[in-house]
Parts: sequence; structure tokens; C-alpha cells
Amino acid sequence: MPDIWWKADPQDLHRVVDRVSSVYVERSHLDRDENAVVIINKRQTVRVPAAMVAVMLLGPGTRVTHGAIRLLADSGSTVCWVGEQGVRMYAAGLGPSRGAGLLHRQAWLVTRPKERLAVARTMYAMRFPGEDVSGLTMQQLRGREGTRVRKIYRAHAARTGVPWNGRDYKPGDAFAAGDDLNRLLSAANAALYGICHAVIIGLGASPGLGFVHTGKATSFVLDIADLYKAEYTIPLAFDLTAQGLTEERDARLGLRDLIARHKLLGRIVTDVKTLLTPEDTDFEDHEANLLWDEHLGTVPGGTNYAAHADLSPHGMTDNHIAVIGPDPDETDPTP
Repeated sequence: MPDIWWKADPQDLHRVVDRVSSVYVERSHLDRDENAVVIINKRQTVRVPAAMVAVMLLGPGTRVTHGAIRLLADSGSTVCWVGEQGVRMYAAGLGPSRGAGLLHRQAWLVTRPKERLAVARTMYAMRFPGEDVSGLTMQQLRGREGTRVRKIYRAHAARTGVPWNGRDYKPGDAFAAGDDLNRLLSAANAALYGICHAVIIGLGASPGLGFVHTGKATSFVLDIADLYKAEYTIPLAFDLTAQGLTEERDARLGLRDLIARHKLLGRIVTDVKTLLTPEDTDFEDHEANLLWDEHLGTVPGGTNYAAHADLSPHGMTDNHIAVIGPDPDETDPTP
């Protein structure tokens, strides 16, 4: 078993791209048995080698022990608390990345207009194969994208015979508005956002620092997911509607099968790295315990630079809340 993630060398942990994309757990209990996560429910018991899991998705009705979470953290596996069938991610733990290099690179790119525009153009170029977008402004790129999406919708409507009357989406309640096709699109897109979010966290990038989208905590997630909608969620929604499969669950399961069949997880990893990193550069494994300095750049961490400083004026006191259960070996003093 590799050392805990903040001590392990990069070569000791399996790369994200080499792992099982995700394990979804619902209405089960998770515990640890040596180097495996044990998933237990009334129907079966499943052992999962923790080091080979990229993302462990914990759905409704899931209980997990401290030992299981510690094992997943030691293995560099991302843990996400999600809604039913892996949609709507509520919270996430640390992924396998232990350095901040990729995050710093992303922040550097997104805060410089010239570099940000270059990344945005690359994203659009990935959606417009064979077209030169190197000289287009953001306004021109948005217009071309809008035209392209309308053509895609019309093409799939003609292919499947499903009427298309335009995208109908109600922010904050994705499934309250629209016909069956629109609801399937919303459900499939939500599932795609979940897997893109997990990959971004696993690589150590920020979900909130978007290049095309901005202002949301998931702006970069939306950027990355848009690379695959025309290929995955849009045709899937039309196909399901044509087959009369119009439940939200049908969209989630259909997208899950497509992701596994086409190995989309590895593709997302490659695309995120391509967008954020220069050629032949890998930021995800670099780690440095440093402190920022406005004059020197950085100084070593782990050093007490003011051993006798009084920190109480800065709010660093003993005020905190702790909730601790009784020791299992203690007897209840009450009769």
C-alpha cells in the first residue's frame, strides 16, 4: 500500500487515467478490509481495491466509516457525495493530485485576457474540427457556436423523427420546464457535469475558474462539459425520446453506458491537461511546501519565523467546537 497522499511519491499512486472511472454506491454501507473498500448491502458484498478507483460516488442511503474514507484518501481516490445515480454533486473530498501547480497555471491563464482568449479559442477549435478560429473574437465564437448547435438539433430531429421546438430550461429547476426531450437533455447534461467535475477535482484544477463561462463555482465544469454535448448528450436525448424512454433515470443510465463504452474519462483527462498545460509539461504531481513572499517569491515552509509572536489579536485562539462521542470501552454512568 502506498504511503499517505501527502507523503507518497507520484509514482506510488496510480494515475487518474489508469483507474476505473467511477464506482457509484447507493443504499449501502462502506467499510475497510485491509487495502479494499468493502461495500455491503442486503443483496451482496463487494470488495473494491481502493487504489484503482478514480472517483467513489456516494449516493443516497450510504453510510461510510472513517476507515474507508481514510483508505480512499491514502489511495488518492476522489470521494464525492452525490444525488441519486451520481447526479447533482453536493460535496467532494481531495483527489489524487497533491500539488498546486496545475491550479496556479489555470489561475495564471484565466487572469490574463490574451491567454484566456487563447484557451477559449482552443476549446471552440475542439468543437469545430477543421475550422480556423485563431482570429475570431469571443463574440464571433459565441455566434458560430450558436449556429452550430441549432444545426445539430435540427439534424438529430430529422434523423430520429422527434420534433424539436427549441431548448426550454428553467434555471434552478431543470426538470420543471420543457417537454420530454428537454427534460432528458437536462438530465443527461447534469450527469455529464458530474463526471467532468470529478475529473477536474482529481487533477487538482479548479471547477470555478472558467474560460468561456464565468461567475459560477462550476464555470470550468461547464466549459469542459460543452466539449462533449454534441457527441454524447444531445444525440442520446433524441434517441431515448424516439424510443419512448423519457424518465430522468433513462438519461443517466444511457450516458453512463456511453462513457464506459467510449472511455470518455481518459479523454476528459487528456483534454483538461491539453488546455491548461504547455506541451510535454505535467503539473499534477509536483509538490512543494513553500510560503509566498512578495520580495523573494517563496520561502521554505515548516519553519517558525516568529516563535514568540502573539497570535491572539488575529483570532487564532482556542475557541472552537468539538463533538466527541463516548469511548466504546466506557460504561454508561447513568443507571
